[in-house]
Amino acid sequence: MYVVVVGGGQVGYYLTRELLTAGHEVVVIEKEPARARQIADELGSIVVANDGCEGRYQAEAGMGRADVVAAVTGDDGVNLAACQIAKMRFTVPRAIARVNNPEHEPLFRKLAIDETVSPIRSILGVIEHEIPVHDLLHLAELEGGELQIVEAQLEPGSPVVGKELREIQLPEGSAVAVLLRDDHAVPTRPETRLYAGDRVLAVTSSEREAELRSLLIGE
Repeated sequence: MYVVVVGGGQVGYYLTRELLTAGHEVVVIEKEPARARQIADELGSIVVANDGCEGRYQAEAGMGRADVVAAVTGDDGVNLAACQIAKMRFTVPRAIARVNNPEHEPLFRKLAIDETVSPIRSILGVIEHEIPVHDLLHLAELEGGELQIVEAQLEPGSPVVGKELREIQLPEGSAVAVLLRDDHAVPTRPETRLYAGDRVLAVTSSEREAELRSLLIGE
């Protein structure tokens, strides 16, 4: 696989190193000359020392034959622009962007970025998972954020406690994927009854998430 990495900071450097170790072909675009030379000294002649937001330098990096572009600088605007140019001018099949401000994620999705990676969102998810909270936890996103995998721990006051799955009218496009009880998976059959303390892993759309929350958590 041929990957173009935009940004040679710590994230870009270690990403490139791991991709090379895995046997992939990689080129890094890094506009800071000193940093570009350092990467070249350590990883080889795989660096284009220029602006990854300019088409001519993306062309120099071989973007026209790239399978993936990964824009991982510390600037969300740069990452978005680099991915947009790669997608529109060079028709790169897959664009992945680092998002430093989680509030920017919806914009990235609207502009057809295939995948976003938010370090803050990932850390927040780990923290939320370790701290008991009475709300939906976001575990993962699918289809560019259109679908959400969420987890809810059922409290005694939950509207669904004591009901069988077949009695529960889930929001359209939602489904219970896994039911965990005492850290063991419980088969999700129509007759499966829900109890306080159960952890429900469900798939839902972004538009129906509030409805699912109200159903599982209550007001």
